[in-house]
Parts: sequence; structure tokens; C-alpha cells
Amino acid sequence: MVWRLYGFTIAIIFSVLSTAAADDWNQWLGPNRDSVWSESGIITAIPEGGLKAKWRTPISQGFSGPAVAKGRVFVTDYVVEDGDQSFDPGKRNELTGIERIHCLDLQNGKVIWTHSYPCQYSISYGLGPRATPTVDGENVYTLGAEGHLYCLNVADGRVRWMKNLKQDYGVKEAPMWGYAAHPLVAGDKLFCLVGGKGSAAVAFDKNSGEEIWRALDEENIGYCPPTMVHAGGKDQLLIWHAAALNSLNPATGDVYWSVKISPAYFMSIVAPIKHKNHLLVTGLQGSSTLLELNPSEPGVTEVWRGRGVQPDHNPPVVFEDHIYGVDVKGHLRCIELVSGKRVWEDLATAPNGRPAASTTGFVVRNGTHWYITTEQGELIIARMSPEGYQELGRAPMIAPTSENWGRQIVWSHPAFSNRCVFARNDKEIVCYSLAK
Repeated sequence: MVWRLYGFTIAIIFSVLSTAAADDWNQWLGPNRDSVWSESGIITAIPEGGLKAKWRTPISQGFSGPAVAKGRVFVTDYVVEDGDQSFDPGKRNELTGIERIHCLDLQNGKVIWTHSYPCQYSISYGLGPRATPTVDGENVYTLGAEGHLYCLNVADGRVRWMKNLKQDYGVKEAPMWGYAAHPLVAGDKLFCLVGGKGSAAVAFDKNSGEEIWRALDEENIGYCPPTMVHAGGKDQLLIWHAAALNSLNPATGDVYWSVKISPAYFMSIVAPIKHKNHLLVTGLQGSSTLLELNPSEPGVTEVWRGRGVQPDHNPPVVFEDHIYGVDVKGHLRCIELVSGKRVWEDLATAPNGRPAASTTGFVVRNGTHWYITTEQGELIIARMSPEGYQELGRAPMIAPTSENWGRQIVWSHPAFSNRCVFARNDKEIVCYSLAK
């Protein structure tokens, strides 16, 4: 009996250590919001017979990706009760329904808790929430498509605080494609794009929900997540609304500098990327811009504009002074960062290998290998370098269930955690092991 208890204790310790060794994907684009997956022991080619699902769990509609933390998976969705959905980018869907926040068991996908609330939609592509949950300590933060901001207890889904951003800040209507800027936790603050007079950006106390400051007066707040960088000896909060990229003092909201970058259709979406002493901004129709950061104080100098990769809403990755990402027409490109010169391009991620409007592909780096998810629901494993693109295999992962420009698509960024990939569509969330 003593031996069996001892062995049981050892098993528990081993299990805890194994869990602790795994990396969480606690927010959009991973723990550092840089699309870098650092776990080891990952497959570098598609196994014979394809990917095998560990579990599948039914959910409803949404564009938000999953977050994985503390042995749990967090995902949001929308259940339509009434109204007609269409896929016209210039038309708002008028819908009645329920937004939901689900917490699932990482090991088996079973629902641990669900928090739901009624929500009227008046947005284009009204399929559901856009923003990926953010897990910080014992709290999970979620933002719905119409501006419902929640702080929930990770353990049981209890509401710690909530804000109705439209109502609280006098916003007439949500952005055309809904609130989509993933909230950012930094220190004791939660930063959000909000809208309303003088409140394009708002800092909240992450524990109480109390407003700390509000800043910037811009009607079209866009969809770009708040981003924190350190440059010029200062932490700088970057807010890219539809008229300009702004650097703020995160403690006060005071503006350090502002550069006019106005993408087409108010589509400031992709978060700026800091690489060494440069800041990369990517967007449609010539809005992609490279800025050089001032080393001694907050400030920037423009290096180039209108070059590189110009994505719709999928972020590129910068690695070893090169940009890797999927352009709006579906071209997978390698770009020299400092010059903006195109090194190569490939149609490997495009629908049926042909250019198409508003094509999406998400790139994630793990060491020298890249894990690319296409809008057709495929997972590609590849090598990419300035020398070229080498595909090591691809496999179906999840069915495309949404619609864009007459084709079926998946537009939700997956999560990579615990040597698994987690992907969702409008019907289910699925987990595949990628462990060797």
C-alpha cells in the first residue's frame, strides 16, 4: 500500500511537471502576440494518413480564435435567433441572438462552463465575435462584436466586471465589421479600442474595470489591437485607428507621436510589428509602411511606404530581417524588411492555387519550421527562408463553413499549445496532436 501511494504521488508530480512544461497560448497570436510557437517535440511533416483529431466539440458561429491556458480552452461564439445573414461587406446584418463564452477541458474538449448574454447585431458579416479571449492569471477577458467587454473568473465563469462599450461611451454604432481589436493586458491595465468622443482608446484597471484614462478623438476606430513596444527608452502603447498610427504613454494616454496611415475602407487591422529598431505596419492599398524608431526618445522616421506584403487581416511574421506573410490576393511572400524588396512569392496558400479577393493565411513559426493554416482549413508544414519556400506536407484540419466572395472560408486564427493545434469554424472546435 505504501509503495502504491508513493507511486501514485510520483505519477501526480510527473503529470504536473509535464503540464507545466507545456506552453500556453493565452491570447491572440500566442503569449507574446508574435505568432511564435516555442514548444519542442513537434512534428515537422504531416504523418502518413493525415492528422488525427483528439477531440471535437460543437460550437456555433464566430471569427474569434481560441485561447489555451491553465489546462483549459476558451472560445466565443454567437447563436442567431432571428434575422437574415448575408455576406455583403458593405451591408450590416440586423440580427437577434446570444453571444457565448465557453471554457473547455484541454484534454477532452468537454464544456466546463459557459457564460451567455443576449446581443443585438448590426454589423457586416454578423457571424459572431471577432476578438480572441485573453487569459491573465485567474481572469479571462473577452470582447464581443457589439462591444460587450467581460472579465470572468477562469475557474467558474463568474463575472468579475463588464462594460458595454457602446452604451458606456456613447458610441452610435459598432464599426462596420464589429469590435475586433483584441484587448491588451499590460501590467495592471487592460487597453481597448472603444470609440466615442475623445475615447478611441481607453485604459481600464484590469481588476476592477474602472477607467484610468481615455485618449484620441477618431470616429473610425478601426480593428487593430493595442500593441505595446519599448523604444526610445520608453514603453509605448501603439494605437492604429483608421486615420493614423499613434504612440501613447501607457500610464497617462498622452500622445508621444502620430503618423498618418489611412488604409482603405478604414481597415486598420494588423498590429504593428517591432523588429530591432524598426516598426512594420501592414495594410491594404499602399498603406504598408516601415518606420525607424528613434533610439533616444519616442519618435519615428519613415523608411518606405506602399511596399512589402499587404494583408487583409492576417498578420505577417518578421524573422531574420525578412517578412513572411500572405498578401490580400493569396500570394505567400518573402520581403526584405529594410528595403521592402520582394524576394519571392508563391501561391501555395491561395484558394485552389489561384489569386482571390481577401484571401487569408496565418503563419506561425516554430524554430526553423513554419505552420501555416489556409482559409480552406488546411494545415501546411513548410520551411521558408530568403532562398525559397519548401512545403513538407499539408492536411485538412477543419471544414470551411463561412462565406466570402462566393467561396467557403475559415477566418479564425488557430492556437498552438501543449503540442497541439486548436482550430474552430462555425460548427465546432477541434484539437489535433502535433507531438512527435
